Amino acid sequence: QLQLVESGGGVVQPGGSLRLSCTGSESNLEAYNIGWFRQAQGKEREGVACISWSDDSTWYEDFVRGRFTISRDTTNNAVYLQMDSLDVEDTAVYYCAAENRIRIATLSPILYPTWGQGTQVTVSS
Repeated sequence: QLQLVESGGGVVQPGGSLRLSCTGSESNLEAYNIGWFRQAQGKEREGVACISWSDDSTWYEDFVRGRFTISRDTTNNAVYLQMDSLDVEDTAVYYCAAENRIRIATLSPILYPTWGQGTQVTVSS
């Protein structure tokens, strides 16, 4: 059974950058749609970005488009979330999730059966 592990979180000043990594226990992460989600304290979990297994197409929510970039690294069996121009509003626990039942990835959390444990991102001056 696929297991996911996120890493790369930390504390960064506003305007700074972080790169989150999502790695899989199986060697075929490229066969999965991968979504990045986040949950700020006291708020519901929300989608951030996703990448499709079928064609590596990507999708971003408006509040991160142009600042965040999702990408695959098949050599290292990983999916990254490059986060630039970070704002205090980006503070949250970030999760990656995987599913392989539909062709094009979406940011509907209910469609993802496999989740990582999350990594904390704190943007603070």
